Amino acid sequence: MCGIVGLFVGCSTHSHCPKKLILDSAAPASEEAEAGTPVVPAPDNSGYNSPFRSWDTRASVRSTERRTLREGDAARPYFSPELVPLARHKYIQDLRPDLYDEVLIQHLYRYLDFTMKLEHLVVNRTALGIAQATVGVAVPEDMRFDAYKVYCDEAYHALFSMDLLRQVRQRTGIEPRLPELPYFLRRLQELQEEAGAENRHLMELVFVIVSETLISGSLMELPQDGDVVPAVREVLRDHALDEGRHHTYFAIFLKYLWGQLGPSERRTAALMVPRLIHTFLRPDTDAMRAELEGYGFAREAARQVVAEVLPETLIRESARSSAAQTIRLFSSLGALDLPEVAAEFQDQGLT
Repeated sequence: MCGIVGLFVGCSTHSHCPKKLILDSAAPASEEAEAGTPVVPAPDNSGYNSPFRSWDTRASVRSTERRTLREGDAARPYFSPELVPLARHKYIQDLRPDLYDEVLIQHLYRYLDFTMKLEHLVVNRTALGIAQATVGVAVPEDMRFDAYKVYCDEAYHALFSMDLLRQVRQRTGIEPRLPELPYFLRRLQELQEEAGAENRHLMELVFVIVSETLISGSLMELPQDGDVVPAVREVLRDHALDEGRHHTYFAIFLKYLWGQLGPSERRTAALMVPRLIHTFLRPDTDAMRAELEGYGFAREAARQVVAEVLPETLIRESARSSAAQTIRLFSSLGALDLPEVAAEFQDQGLT
């Protein structure tokens, strides 16, 4: 769809490409539609309480200046050591100071790269679909209009993340040690393949709802750490304020989605949630081990360090805490009422 004319040879996202869906929606009605397939009418705006009423004056894309590094930042950490798992290990704390500082910087790079790819490659595809009415969920017109604001916010988050990464790289001379794809994107693609073509689109919608309603510890805690480089704190604070509105928006969107799913689809969607929570929250241990090997750690030593700072029990406890509000949202809709769904949440350590 998006390739150079005459050279397009296929795309793995063709079946749920926003551009394709927009073009398809403008095409003549199919025989099935003409035969009377029911279409859910868009609800009126009276039941929608927009979380974006003050967006024009409060959104970071509208109200904040570019966040830039300043003179004197070299003496400050680029990330809170308490929020960097590797920095808690004795082997890492015993590294010479410049390598210890690089561990914090590489963690920042991973966070910024995660943000760029999440916002551009996943969330904004859904935001575009809501705005253009191609996601198969009927929502009020005002909610579709707000999806454009979500789209602008997320594009700006990707922009200021790349901007900050480039500034840090230029200031420190430290190149990012980043995987081609972060863990969450690799895992999401695997789960979509397992779900099959018929559930691929639903899984992406549920993943976006999950990712936009989870509470990120870094977003909430790091801006309060006065020792961290100011530009980093400011970027995460800007992001957190925007994501508060997005949390409310996608909690509302979930209610519209749930109301339009049949019983079988609700069961399918509910069973996806626990694994999608872990897909979003599970740390990229492969990238962390590769980073340690880049510092000269032997493969087994790198594996041991990561396993010791991130035991499975800690990963699950953290996920359960971070996902509490998201789980309550799905539970309030009856998603956990089915025994097999409740069992899946329990098996995944989330209840």
